[in-house]
Amino acid sequence: MSNPIQAVPVRHPGRWLAAAVILVLAAMLAHTLVTNENFHWDVVGRYLTTDSILNGLKNTLILTALSMAIGIVGGIGLAVMRLSANPLMSWTAAGYIWLFRGTPVITQLLFWFYLGALFPRLGLGIPFGPTFVSVDTNSLIAPFTAALLGLGLNEAAYMAEIVRGGILSVEHGQTEAAEALGMTRARILRRIVLPQAMRVIIPPTGNETISMLKTTSLVVVIAYFELMTAVQQIYSRNFQTIPLLIVAAIWYLLLTSVLTLIQGRIEKRFARGTVTR
Repeated sequence: MSNPIQAVPVRHPGRWLAAAVILVLAAMLAHTLVTNENFHWDVVGRYLTTDSILNGLKNTLILTALSMAIGIVGGIGLAVMRLSANPLMSWTAAGYIWLFRGTPVITQLLFWFYLGALFPRLGLGIPFGPTFVSVDTNSLIAPFTAALLGLGLNEAAYMAEIVRGGILSVEHGQTEAAEALGMTRARILRRIVLPQAMRVIIPPTGNETISMLKTTSLVVVIAYFELMTAVQQIYSRNFQTIPLLIVAAIWYLLLTSVLTLIQGRIEKRFARGTVTR
């Protein structure tokens, strides 16, 4: 009879070393946060919920929600155009995506803000014919409008690729079966394809929403009043730059945490009935 095998647990000294390094770094960070007076936590607490900061925060949330709404609606339309059998529709969508993904967001924001330099007046009328109504471009495209156009239209290009990937993930045989039953393409898309594609679309859309929340800080270049603008206006007066930046960071971290929780709940809802490994 053979002797029983003596099982020896595998040792992982690298794990213990990594854990020790992480704990030391965490302790150093905590010590710095508590003992370094230059953080001025009293200033952070004083400005965290001031009216100016809360107004900027409100505008940030409004701009994020509206820009994402434009991006999602526009992205669905562009994705459908991109998958169209009509080459003109497909190439138009491809050109839009190429243009808006290929240029920086800050460039697009400044372009919309200074559109009046290119077109002093915008009007409605007959193409190549008379204009019935015209308005001054600078009065029409205020900082909020320029921010909405810059962020929303740019987001539509990214959402188009996300939605297109979700649509392509649905087995084509289901579309063929629905067509055999006499369903229209619009009905197939609405009732069969998109509900199944949502499992693929939701995670990156949640990431895009979180990214949009932080990208709104770029509208400071066109003087729209949001969270970062509020912070800059305050520290330009009291010169407490670091504490005010910490105020902005705390709010961004809080909001991204809330959005992450919402994203997780939505993902679970659309993942019902699927097997996860």
